Amino acid sequence: MTQKNDKDKNIECECNLPPKHWFKHHHDGGMGAIYCMGIIGVAVYNVQQVSGFWPDVLAIIKAFFWPAYLLYKVFSNLQM
Repeated sequence: MTQKNDKDKNIECECNLPPKHWFKHHHDGGMGAIYCMGIIGVAVYNVQQVSGFWPDVLAIIKAFFWPAYLLYKVFSNLQM
């Protein structure tokens, strides 16, 4: 399917949605992949630092919340 946008460029979409729905969703998920790789990397690092089942579980949980903790520390140091 092809549709023209405001700048007269053709838009290709293979999601099989009618053209009126094309502008309600996006195909730009690149940053999600980078965020996921960051979570996996932090989880691997945290699991290597501890030993035992429950510390490993806690390390994996911490991997999901490290961005919030990092921003909390940054904003508290900037006194915002």
